[in-house]
Amino acid sequence: MLHIEKVAAAYGDVQALWDVSLDVQVNEIVVLIGPNGAGKTTLMRTIAGLHRPRSGRILFEGTALHTVAAHQIVERGIILVPEGRRLFEGMTVLENLQLGAYTRRAKQQRDKTLRHVLDIFPLLAERRHDRASSLSGGQQQMLAIGRALMGLPRLLMLDEPSLGLAPLIVRHIFEIVKSIKEEGVTVLLVEQNARRALELAHRAYILEQGRIVGTGSGSDLLHNDEVREAYLGYAPVTARTLT
Repeated sequence: MLHIEKVAAAYGDVQALWDVSLDVQVNEIVVLIGPNGAGKTTLMRTIAGLHRPRSGRILFEGTALHTVAAHQIVERGIILVPEGRRLFEGMTVLENLQLGAYTRRAKQQRDKTLRHVLDIFPLLAERRHDRASSLSGGQQQMLAIGRALMGLPRLLMLDEPSLGLAPLIVRHIFEIVKSIKEEGVTVLLVEQNARRALELAHRAYILEQGRIVGTGSGSDLLHNDEVREAYLGYAPVTARTLT
């Protein structure tokens, strides 16, 4: 579905990505983990057309994306929920959701999709006439995901959806991501909560200092000693043995 081949990206003279290659297949959840500053958000923005690669190719179902405008990428069904949510806080919940259906394809099904989104997020239905700024952090994240779903994504990209949220809300967000995938939407997820992300993932990639340094199934990486030590908070085996 999505094929990224040797993509490099930079901000002026500062290079953020070096020869990044990865694939996302239809109806998968693919997770990207790595430390802060590794280039994860840059990669997501580059796929979404918000940042141009310096070199390499990004293909969606065989068609190049790296030369296409961001709004045309959305029209093809690739939608990004950015880190920090980026809601229109002075507008109501309902207005934010309706703005998500701005492409021609989405507008044709807007009312039907809205009913579906409000079924997924009943709290948003209760507060649909409230300003987005009045919502809690977890509710705002639900609104950001709901707004993306209004665009009828075929590939939904989520950048740190659990950041700053309470554990109970985080669990709910991951349940929603799983249900979205079960409805036939492919998911590319950047997530700092590596444990929960890997439990959910079909496959995962590790990005460090702008380079892919590891890949495998979610289960394999979840049980890899180096990954457990670096990202899951486990002490090295030798240290655990000594104690």
